[in-house]
Amino acid sequence: MRFAAKKTRSIALTDTTATAVATPTPASHTSAQATAFTVILAVSFCHCVNDIMQSLLSAIYPLLKENYGLDFWQIGLLTFTFQVTASLLQPVIGMITDKRPMPYSLPWGMASSLVGLVVLAHAGHYWLLLIGASLIGIGSAIFHPESSRIARFASGGRFG
Repeated sequence: MRFAAKKTRSIALTDTTATAVATPTPASHTSAQATAFTVILAVSFCHCVNDIMQSLLSAIYPLLKENYGLDFWQIGLLTFTFQVTASLLQPVIGMITDKRPMPYSLPWGMASSLVGLVVLAHAGHYWLLLIGASLIGIGSAIFHPESSRIARFASGGRFG
């Protein structure tokens, strides 16, 4: 008889747990999830646009070679300028924004990449091409750490 009483208690606990799980979620929790999803979608879209702006540089190499009469070492220097600013500055900017978050760095990074493309479009000299490539790299270096931080924050602890 003692065994039957214990079994009845565990069934009652199971039924209570099932009832607690079946209760609907509050509206505020659902709206917070929708807001986080919207933020993640916006950051993802901006990330896509930022990466497309970066890839335009290598896509126009044949045009730059023909229109400016560039040698391969000059195109290599253009690539090197972009890669140094994009790759070497990104961890430094990431360390700075980890200590002191700067949410306005997202639009600044996008703007830097856009200005770099405009400079490339209107460059009259090779050194302006180098400045444009470096601005695209700087924009990428500024954008990526902060967008990563915002996506992680918006995920609400559900990483991966």
